[in-house]
Amino acid sequence: MKKDIHPDYHKVFVEMTDGSQFETYSTAGSEGEVIKLDIDINTHPAWTGGGHHMVDRGGRVARFKDKYKGFLG
Repeated sequence: MKKDIHPDYHKVFVEMTDGSQFETYSTAGSEGEVIKLDIDINTHPAWTGGGHHMVDRGGRVARFKDKYKGFLG
């Protein structure tokens, strides 16, 4: 492994939107820096699994299926 080409991996603190903090390691920021999140992983649908539903607007899914029917099998 080459020396001096990798970013510095150091301890940082992550502050949630509710003010709570946890300690982790990162290449972002500097040693001991507090990184404030704009999106809370405790409530955002990307992390909680909510809000995942497919909306077929204007028959796009149906058109896609018609276009590629018989392609794979």
